[in-house]
Amino acid sequence: MVTTQCHWARHLIRTFCPAIVFLFSCGQALFANDAQALRIETDVFADRDDTPIAHSLTLFSSKVAWDFLDTTPAEKKTSDSGSDNPKAFNGEIVLHDPTRERVLLIDPLRQVKTSIDSIQLERLRVSLAKWARTSDDKLLCWAGGPHFENGITESMDAIELVGPRVKYRIETTDAPSAEMAGQYRQFADTAILLRALLHPGGIPPFPRLALNKQLSSEAKLPTSVTLQIDSRGSLVTSGLSSMLQRHLCSVHRIHPALRADDLQRIADAEACMAIAEEVTLAEYTQAERK
Repeated sequence: MVTTQCHWARHLIRTFCPAIVFLFSCGQALFANDAQALRIETDVFADRDDTPIAHSLTLFSSKVAWDFLDTTPAEKKTSDSGSDNPKAFNGEIVLHDPTRERVLLIDPLRQVKTSIDSIQLERLRVSLAKWARTSDDKLLCWAGGPHFENGITESMDAIELVGPRVKYRIETTDAPSAEMAGQYRQFADTAILLRALLHPGGIPPFPRLALNKQLSSEAKLPTSVTLQIDSRGSLVTSGLSSMLQRHLCSVHRIHPALRADDLQRIADAEACMAIAEEVTLAEYTQAERK
């Protein structure tokens, strides 16, 4: 049961773009000299529950993004003596490296890694669009795009996209710069395509990709993302239909700078990446499910 919850939480994190609330972190040194630095903490909530089902920390630095997906249940962290170590990390690390046109998945516990290049994700994008647009289900067909303009409405600090049985609402704030907004969009697009590759099912990624494009064009970043779906009348399979019944919301905290412990976390991740064994994507995901 714990394994199933961890996998569900992990792909939820990949689905939701981080949102942003600016705040000061007391007692931690901040490094604001990197114009491309951004710190985002993300909590994901389901069915309006006050307890988050997943948590992640995303660190943007030097044109790459380190995504730390911590999906260890709280009760396990409390009982695990290793959790007293501030360097301990019980989740997965995802390195978004657009310069090299790749994403690197790293499992620190198993000491294995695998890479996915941009060509794989682009092929997935094309095949998903073709499949969704020919679906008999109105929601899936609509989600195949490409025309979402008629369903988008905007206010000063929010944007909504409404389709058949579905509504996205994104609260927004100004990005530190247009360049940072563009880098965030690239990260968010890749993250949602990665989720679709690793965890098939759910709504195709194209509505979110359209919203990401809209936000980037206005130099905005999301402060919260809410997805509401009414699965009644769906023609999709029962397994997918049960997933679509969820009310999902991501809430995030950000600071446009990195802390001293963030820099140490990146250094630890680089060391982990260096010693991890390179495996195929199939080997990585098969061992992950065990």
